[in-house]
Amino acid sequence: MTNALNFDIKPAGEISKIFLDHKISTFHEAANFVRNLPYRRNKNKFDLTSVFTDNCGTCSTKHALLKKLADENSQAELQLITGLFRMNSINTPKISAILDHSKLDYIPEAHNYLKWQNQILDFTTKSSKPFDFENDLIEEIEIQPEQIVDFKVAYHREYLTQWLIKQKLNLTLDQLWSIREHCIASLSTA
Repeated sequence: MTNALNFDIKPAGEISKIFLDHKISTFHEAANFVRNLPYRRNKNKFDLTSVFTDNCGTCSTKHALLKKLADENSQAELQLITGLFRMNSINTPKISAILDHSKLDYIPEAHNYLKWQNQILDFTTKSSKPFDFENDLIEEIEIQPEQIVDFKVAYHREYLTQWLIKQKLNLTLDQLWSIREHCIASLSTA
């Protein structure tokens, strides 16, 4: 994380205390800890501490956890972002077969990441890099950690509804969402 935000973690809130209990004392250490956790859905996405108890996370839970940590430590300039990007077989090779089978070039996917001083920080997996998706970004909005579940899903589904109309695809929203879920499931496999 060159030129990125770093700070010492103070026992300023629940999330900070859990990181400190895990002997993680700086934001860099926290980001590396999160990055190295497996990519997998959490049992309870509403409870950010589930990243610790489940020993895994998604782009949403991992980045919301880090945003909450920053907020507890008076680092409000760190932003939690939901970006819609064209998820395709180039930027996400594991979904190639699913897209081919569905006869889709891409699916607009909602991805959470952090921004600091206009720099994208992505800690989803060990190998995640902003370069993986930033050239395929469609739009992005700032959200708060408590918006990673209901708000993010509603925002994403509304975008997909409009996209289906514009693309004149012979799919319902539920069919497209099912294809998308299949893609996401394929990302959780080793």
